[in-house]
Amino acid sequence: MKHSELTVAERLAAFRREMKTEGLDAYIIPTEDPHMSEYPASCWKYRKWISGFTGSAGTVVITADKAGLWTDSRYFLQAEAQLEGSGIDLYRLMLPDTPTITDFLRKELVPGNVVGYNALTYSIKSADSLASDLKEYGIKTDGGKAIADKVWNTRPGLPSGKAFEMPLRHAGKSTPEKINEIRNMLSASGADYTVLSALDEVAWTFNLRGEDVAYNPVAVGYALIGKEKAVLFMDDEKLTADLKKRLDDDSVEILPYGALQETLKRLPGNSRFLLDVARTNAGIGEALPAGSEIIPGLSPANILKSIKNETELQGFRSAVLKDGIAMTKFFKWLEESMEKGERITELGAAAKLKSFRAEQPLFLSESFAPISSYGPHGAVVHYSPSPETDTELLPDSLYLIDSGGQYLDGTTDITRTIPLLAEPTGQMRSDFTAALRGTIGIAMARFPKGIRGCLLDAYARHALWDAGINYLHGTCHGIGHCLNVHEGPQSIRMEENPVKIETGMVMSDEPAMYRAGEYGIRTENMIVVKDDISTQFGDFLSFETITLCYIDTRLIDKTQMTQKEIKWLNDYHERVYDTLADHLSDDEKSWLRRKTLPI
Repeated sequence: MKHSELTVAERLAAFRREMKTEGLDAYIIPTEDPHMSEYPASCWKYRKWISGFTGSAGTVVITADKAGLWTDSRYFLQAEAQLEGSGIDLYRLMLPDTPTITDFLRKELVPGNVVGYNALTYSIKSADSLASDLKEYGIKTDGGKAIADKVWNTRPGLPSGKAFEMPLRHAGKSTPEKINEIRNMLSASGADYTVLSALDEVAWTFNLRGEDVAYNPVAVGYALIGKEKAVLFMDDEKLTADLKKRLDDDSVEILPYGALQETLKRLPGNSRFLLDVARTNAGIGEALPAGSEIIPGLSPANILKSIKNETELQGFRSAVLKDGIAMTKFFKWLEESMEKGERITELGAAAKLKSFRAEQPLFLSESFAPISSYGPHGAVVHYSPSPETDTELLPDSLYLIDSGGQYLDGTTDITRTIPLLAEPTGQMRSDFTAALRGTIGIAMARFPKGIRGCLLDAYARHALWDAGINYLHGTCHGIGHCLNVHEGPQSIRMEENPVKIETGMVMSDEPAMYRAGEYGIRTENMIVVKDDISTQFGDFLSFETITLCYIDTRLIDKTQMTQKEIKWLNDYHERVYDTLADHLSDDEKSWLRRKTLPI
């Protein structure tokens, strides 16, 4: 029997046999791939394969007689269901009684035991922290044991999709311009080289995109950039003749994907490398030439691509316009189909929305798996409907859909919650209004230049906190330009992130609330950081909301809102209608007019 046909318990047994052969007493399997991607390609989905858990975040730890999955609040309900009967216990992160992974290992192991992991799927920072934490207890670590590669005998091969050009008319800056900016940042930090291992950083720097990872238009590769050389490590068959010529004209050397480590080892021994140790795999760190120095810091490409140029911002505005057209058509179709009594399921609704997006120019794909969730499923933060869970939409609860599109000129991310029942309950209206006030709170915020995201987070949570409600995920994440829908380094969330919010960043705005077993509520828009005012107290920034889609006013309790919030909503709806109307049929225009009337 092939291992892909085994149960999770049987896979664990096979894995433990190999651990014993390798002399390991515990093993850690994170979600990350060699590029520290949020969404790994199929060949690197080790954690999903060993556990059966399909969420985008989580770490599995295996010992001789125990196994656990650590994941965050977005996936508590999902993980509980998917791990049932697997032999893997769920450990809920950020709850008081949940031990850390190192605490768990300290309790389960004894001095002299060895914890294994694959250095290619562990960051330099995480590997160093793990070794340091466990050394105090006499426990050793070994990153050279790629056990999953041996046990998973039906593991897919490396992605083989073709890379394609990101035209300069959409990118806004040429590859030589971007490489020069990276080199300037290297000089400023005193470094000789940097390694780009994040796939979106490679794609952005070299103005290429790909199809190697679902929803993320990236191609598998690495890059090495120094003061005098720029090397792209990408297999030859992935690049067209035209791309190769353009890269050659841009003075970019192309080497095979697997040549990175040997290339690093041949560099001068006194070299200094500017590396993001939290996003660079430990295998790269181990391959650096003897005597070299790591200068820890954010990757220059990550910083540069987070601040969009004017061409990219223009592309985002084009993308949200197309998305707004698709969303309007979708919600009109959904409402009318429900009124006719047609049977619509979560998967069916998501497929219909995708079809409306696909009608738009420059559409490439969805930007993530849609969270199409009816009733109680909406309380599962990152619920993803499957044939096994697909539920019919009925006129008795709420419907939440979080979705987005990849267009060649931009990436979108939007969530809307609508009532399917004729008369929403008072609790539904109160919950929806509190969360919406958080969305508006971020949208209206003005703040000093140089501020960090955690200091803005209370704008999103104030109304919810007043009602004794909270949500445990972040409020705002960066969004890539025809790249990853979740992009760093900036964020707005309760946890500290030292990255400052800067003009030109594009982010989500998504306060929320969830009632387990009942429904979930989230209104998510995209925002752009812009310059606002200058006073004797300094320069101030604010946000521009660019998403164009109505917010269902049937769920609003106007009495809970301030006049300033009501004015924001009415102004927003007027802009949504004015911008979309010329792109809609007469029926669609009339329908949207009703949805955007002032409250």
